[in-house]
Amino acid sequence: MEQSFNRELKISFEEIHNRLNLPREVIVLFNKAEQALGNAYAPYSKFKVGSSLLLENGSYIIGNNQENASFPNGICSERVALFSAKANYPDLIIKKIAITCLTDDFVIKQPIAPCGMCRQVLLEYEEEQNFPIEVWLFSKFKILKFNKAKDLLPLYFNEDRLKKKN
Repeated sequence: MEQSFNRELKISFEEIHNRLNLPREVIVLFNKAEQALGNAYAPYSKFKVGSSLLLENGSYIIGNNQENASFPNGICSERVALFSAKANYPDLIIKKIAITCLTDDFVIKQPIAPCGMCRQVLLEYEEEQNFPIEVWLFSKFKILKFNKAKDLLPLYFNEDRLKKKN
C-alpha cells in the first residue's frame, strides 16, 4: 500500500488598513485604478473593476472590465491592462498592479482578487520578465499587498507540464 502525505501550502501577504504611509507611486497606482472604474463597461453585472500597472519607466497603464451580452466575449480589467502594456511596451518590466472594484448595488468591504485566468496571465508575465510583479488588491476599507503574482497562484500551470519527461 502506498503512503500518502499531508502537505501544507502557505502564502504570505500584508494587510494594510489605510493609505497614509504608502509610497507615492502606490498612491498614484490606486488613483489610476479608481479612475479606470469610470470607463468600465459592466451593464449586465453592474460590477466594475479597475486596474493599473506601473512599468519600470514610470508609466502607468490602466484597464477595466468590458462585458458583452454574449458573456464569454467580455474581458477582465487585469488582462486589459496587461495586454495593453505588452502591446505598447513589450520590453518593459511590469513592476506593480493595483486592482479595485465598485458597484452601486452594495458596499464592497473586502478587496477582490483576480480570476484564475488573470492570475495565470500575471504569473506568466512575471516568469517571462524574471522580475516579481507586486500585486495590490484594495477597497475603501482594506488593502492587501502580495510581493509577487506567484503568491496568488502557487500551484500554477506551465508549459513544462506539457513536455514528456525522459
